[in-house]
Amino acid sequence: MRQLYVNGAWVPSASDEAIDVINPATEEVIDRVPAGSPDDVEAAVRAARDAFPSWAETPPAERAKYLAAAADLLTKRADEIARTIATDMGAPLQFALKVQTLMPAMVLSSYAEIAQRYAFDAGTVGNAQILKEPAGVVGAITPWNYPLHQIVCKVAPALAAGCTIVLKPSEVAPLAAYALAGVFEEIGLPRGVFNLVSGYGPVVGEAIAAHPEVDVVSFTGSTRAGRRVAALAAETVKRVALELGGKSANVILPGADLERAVKVGVASAFQNSGQTCSAWTRMLVHQDFYAEAVRLAAGFAGKYPVGDPFAEGTRLGPLVSAAQRERVVRYIERGLEEGARLVTGGTGNPMERGYYVEPTIFSDVAPGMTIEQEEIFGPVLAVIPYRDEDEAVAIANGTPYGLAGAVWAESDEKALEVARRLRAGQVAVNGGKFNVLAPFGGYKQSGIGRELGEFGLEEYLEVKAVLR
Repeated sequence: MRQLYVNGAWVPSASDEAIDVINPATEEVIDRVPAGSPDDVEAAVRAARDAFPSWAETPPAERAKYLAAAADLLTKRADEIARTIATDMGAPLQFALKVQTLMPAMVLSSYAEIAQRYAFDAGTVGNAQILKEPAGVVGAITPWNYPLHQIVCKVAPALAAGCTIVLKPSEVAPLAAYALAGVFEEIGLPRGVFNLVSGYGPVVGEAIAAHPEVDVVSFTGSTRAGRRVAALAAETVKRVALELGGKSANVILPGADLERAVKVGVASAFQNSGQTCSAWTRMLVHQDFYAEAVRLAAGFAGKYPVGDPFAEGTRLGPLVSAAQRERVVRYIERGLEEGARLVTGGTGNPMERGYYVEPTIFSDVAPGMTIEQEEIFGPVLAVIPYRDEDEAVAIANGTPYGLAGAVWAESDEKALEVARRLRAGQVAVNGGKFNVLAPFGGYKQSGIGRELGEFGLEEYLEVKAVLR
């Protein structure tokens, strides 16, 4: 069984309980990690608290050197770590390499650069000198769908800011976190600056969120769990950053390149087997072009073969667990019960073993249906007709979420006009590409705060006014 990483060393858990790590493609146990305890959290927080004064006083340029070294080593180990992620949570190998591993390396590099140029001494306002200082000990609680990227989106800015960290990775796919701990150990990150405690959310996660010596808690996961984290954190009035669910709309306006908009929209919905919080899972198409969009979507869905993550040509791996597959199947059944039309896919498992769901598309989806309102977190796309622009905007904004979205139009200016009306934290116009320096986060029940770039760094800084 693995150990915990606390105060610069691998140590056994205070608990004897273990968690089996299961390969979702084979249903076989591939590793075991400790089911950590509150005592383990206490030790990790103590280590982080002891390390904080020295790390906070380390010049930003020195902190940047550690981040750059971590990025370099992660890049060198990318193939190995990508194979770990493909095995651990089922992402197709090339996706696990390019997105799940090399993108986190880019994020680490970006914070190495930001740490060197950011104005921690923010100048003066009248007789006040403005300082931006590290907030303290950060508790990071991360999900399984992007098991390295979501960690790095918290750890990199926290380290750049001068904070120390206690990380609880998802118990469903924890192995990428162990790989990152190994990277930090090898580059010589000072003891106690980064600590890893594996375990279950209701035990380890809640102990971190409630701990009085944790100054900031950053959580990525479901909206339900985010509410619980926020409630626990409120008891000690600590800062909270929440990156939660999404039900993002892909709005295709008349005059847009319909084929390209549908193709890219299907790719977004099915990326990572649909296990992406910002996926464009609702495709909104004007009624005059609706039938053609449904036909195109069905055709593009056929280009997403399901299979072994290590097999050449696989574009959809398994869902991460049996529980996640059951959840997605229930949503597909609910869509049928409520009158949506199944265009392609369904509830069957296309493989003899593993937690697979076929790429699934529904048409005749009406606003208010369960599959239109709730986050499914599987390869399921709802195609929804609208009559005019105002109705499209109303449908797009008509869920409790506001994480991401897209607008396609005959011009960028028109797309931007509609994008401004969407209540979402990140909107792509006419296929705009993801940017690791741009802020990522949501409106409404999609969360609080932002990740990436300078906006992510500022989640871990306190602002001080020194009056002269």
